[in-house]
Amino acid sequence: MAAVTDEVLTFDEAMAAYEPVLGFEVHVELNTKTKMFSSAPNGFGAEPNTSVTPVDLGLPGVLPVVNGTAVDYSIKLGLALNCQIAEVCGFARKNYFYPDTPKNFQTSQYDDPIAYDGWLDVELEDGTVFRVEIERAHMEEDAGKLTHQGGASGRIQDAASSLVDYNRAGVPLVEIVTKPITGAGERAPELARAYVTQIRDIVKNLGISDARMERGNVRCDANVSLMPRGATVFGTRTETKNVNSTRAVAHAVTFEIQRQAAVLQAGGSITQETRHWQEATRTTTSGRPKSDADDYRYFPEPDLVPIHTDAEWIERLRAELPEPPAERRKRLKADWGFSDEEFRDVVNAGVLDEIAATIEAGASAAAARKWWMGEIARLANLAEKDIAELGVTPADVVEVEALIAAKTINDKIAKQVLGFVAEGEGSPSAIVEARSLAVVSDDGALNTAVDAAIAENPGVVDKIKAGKLQAIGALIGPVMKATRGQADAARVREIVMERLGVTE
Repeated sequence: MAAVTDEVLTFDEAMAAYEPVLGFEVHVELNTKTKMFSSAPNGFGAEPNTSVTPVDLGLPGVLPVVNGTAVDYSIKLGLALNCQIAEVCGFARKNYFYPDTPKNFQTSQYDDPIAYDGWLDVELEDGTVFRVEIERAHMEEDAGKLTHQGGASGRIQDAASSLVDYNRAGVPLVEIVTKPITGAGERAPELARAYVTQIRDIVKNLGISDARMERGNVRCDANVSLMPRGATVFGTRTETKNVNSTRAVAHAVTFEIQRQAAVLQAGGSITQETRHWQEATRTTTSGRPKSDADDYRYFPEPDLVPIHTDAEWIERLRAELPEPPAERRKRLKADWGFSDEEFRDVVNAGVLDEIAATIEAGASAAAARKWWMGEIARLANLAEKDIAELGVTPADVVEVEALIAAKTINDKIAKQVLGFVAEGEGSPSAIVEARSLAVVSDDGALNTAVDAAIAENPGVVDKIKAGKLQAIGALIGPVMKATRGQADAARVREIVMERLGVTE
């Protein structure tokens, strides 16, 4: 990787002199069973070059066939983005050479996308709503994947060799392109993150994509340019390619604003180019000069007929749309009785769906929030895993709550149980039985432990007898220690009061 030599201004300095103009191209991989133009399976994690057909490899004489489900999914996404759906649209060849594009062109859409002229209201953290205009959402196919070997950076620049996996070649994509976004000002990075987050939530909610950004199911190309305060002519833009986390999108926008401002302040000019995001340094590095549409020599795809939609088809798909994520969040917040801050924390933690499923399975809203935002989040953080990958399910949380309600376990033991669930030891009930974790409520065992605590703490006993009942806690602690935290604290309190002859 080339050394980063770009100078930057502080963000505040850049904002004082320039107004950012943003644009986003978000690529969404569709989770159809097969690829966009072939019968090859569309999945993740297969052995390299096993999910391919002659169509994906661009072999002579092969003919593509459009995936009808992918068209349905694309229309649904267009409707969810408040787009117009084209009555007639077709495919084009986007010509360029790269080793992971075996046909030497990408089958895409150019001047007649499936969806166009839409908008999305994006809510920022403080509740401010910013409308982003959508220029188009068009269908295309993904490229293969290159793995560069022999270099320190893992990039082609210093690699000794490159391997290509064509499993991803031909995977259905929808590319969502915004119109230029102005007026965000200092909130540009926040808007970038919120917009990509909302797109990810929409496609996941529609069920048309797995929406795993770390797997590349959702990728963002972030366009940034600057114009002097008070100007009306856009500056030259850069395009930071394939950013695959919402946090990184915000950082990429921030860095490009600071870098471009420094170049302009020094009297330089911005090169229209693609740039690469460097997660380790939170910087971008130069890629290649950015091509314009004419450079790709688009022309109609001769092997595919146009797609004709009609009102009945569109309305059928519209009727299948689920509740929009933004409306669902408002409803759930009201149903659960969470404060603005509590609900915002849930959304930012990425556990909204888990909490919703836990409540639907029978837990209270407060209990669901407590476990997912507390112990389960802590376990995921320790394991350096996403909460969804930890192995704890909403059903497990409901079962833990039922065990607590039955006084089989207490909160302290419940935390241990969830840890063992995450380690794959089984269901909460099975773990409690196998590890003998049930609360000790047998009066014989508790009496013995209470008597020992009383004998060892005469000063505490005197305080309790003098009417300071809050001191009982100092006796409960030793009893809990003696029973490995498995004593029923309420019953221990009752026995202490009985033994000492005090009442509330």
